[in-house]
Amino acid sequence: MFPTNKINQRSAIALVIGSVIGSGVFMKPATMAAQLGSPILLTAVWIIAGLFSLFGALVYAELGAMMPENGGIYVYFRRLFGPFPAFLYGWSAFSVINTAAIAAIAFVCAKYAGYFISLPVLEGEQLRLVDGVKVFPETRCHIPFVGDLYPLQDLGVKLLAIVLVLILTFLNVRSLKAGNYFQNVSTLLKIVVIGALVFGIFLSGKGELAHFISTPVEGEGRWLSGLVAAMTGAFFAYDGWINVSSMAGEIRDPQRTIPRSLWVGVMACVLIYVAVNQAYLYVMPVDQMAKSTLVASDAIGVALGQTSEALVAAMIVLCTLGAINGNVMATSRITYAMGRDRVFASSIGLDHPKYGTQANALWLHGVWTCLFILTGSFDMLADMFVFITWIAYGLGALGIFMLRKKEPDAARPYRIWGHPFVTLAFILFAFTYLIITLYSDVTNYLDDKQPVINSLLGLLITFLGVPFYFIWRRR
Repeated sequence: MFPTNKINQRSAIALVIGSVIGSGVFMKPATMAAQLGSPILLTAVWIIAGLFSLFGALVYAELGAMMPENGGIYVYFRRLFGPFPAFLYGWSAFSVINTAAIAAIAFVCAKYAGYFISLPVLEGEQLRLVDGVKVFPETRCHIPFVGDLYPLQDLGVKLLAIVLVLILTFLNVRSLKAGNYFQNVSTLLKIVVIGALVFGIFLSGKGELAHFISTPVEGEGRWLSGLVAAMTGAFFAYDGWINVSSMAGEIRDPQRTIPRSLWVGVMACVLIYVAVNQAYLYVMPVDQMAKSTLVASDAIGVALGQTSEALVAAMIVLCTLGAINGNVMATSRITYAMGRDRVFASSIGLDHPKYGTQANALWLHGVWTCLFILTGSFDMLADMFVFITWIAYGLGALGIFMLRKKEPDAARPYRIWGHPFVTLAFILFAFTYLIITLYSDVTNYLDDKQPVINSLLGLLITFLGVPFYFIWRRR
């Protein structure tokens, strides 16, 4: 059995990198290439999204150093705006943002583990093709204004994903040190694997420098809807850096460790994403990338002259395992802090009597994540809550100005580099991005390109938590 231990700076950096880098580095570039149609725009979106993710990390480095408690954004909002806005963020984080994201990562991990493990598959006369996908029509669950869910679709993959979530939840319940050790090892391995991928492609000599500046592929509405969709995909790929602040109460010397881990971790992720994107472009023009179902496999195939799906599958499994663990470790701390404040079930704020970990919060998140995996609704819901997440990020940056005016003499172990310019740039970008996203959502809905206004539905689900706030506060 592992004893409980504090997280040091090296482990905090591993948590940032490991939480951010999952399957997106292997899959997102192809989708974004189709949305943008230009190698220059594709690279620019990765850089811009990374730059503003870094600005956001700097904002939360100051807040995290000031308030080194478990709970992250919930704790900051409690001090900035009061208990009710803090609860709304915490509720949205538990109900969908974090749990749906873990479910999506676990599903991808289990899907690619299927290259090496024989997973059970349901077959029979009741199996039908719906929009090209094998489903059981009689098990369809229709949610008005949202869509159809098929719980039995990919059942073997879902069962393995559930097992992975429960095993990693159990690991973190038993010991912080055990989860921390797993995170360190998995992050080191994924950096080595991705480094080998990038160097292997560039050293192959099978690419063309002209691919980096090739003529854009024409596409209707690309400049607005395509850019917004690609930016949303990039932000989703970069998301996870905030996790380290959620565990501030368990970090050694948090006033120094949180800012450094965010600086180093986010910069490393930006460099890795841009390097991988350039490696893909080196061997594949942007139009070929856009048609790829697994761009990393196709890129390695061009570089090495052979198919390599199993190799890429192993890379995806390795990277997503670390991302699952990093998110399982950190995200339950928000709900734990809410339980301690009695704006959530108070039992969720209790420590395990033997292991000293946030066992109840971990298991609650684990079970809720497993339900998302069964429904298969996680991708849709996670996309909706990119919008909610960026509202929170923008409000946190506004809070920097509020705190500096309200508490000018408060201890600030770390001050944002480049403030107020970096902070203002982040705020302006965040709210411009939100307005454009909302406009794009409404336009796509009116043009029948999507069944629901994702951003507004995300807000609706957030405010569905309001009755629970008053119920728990009364108790």
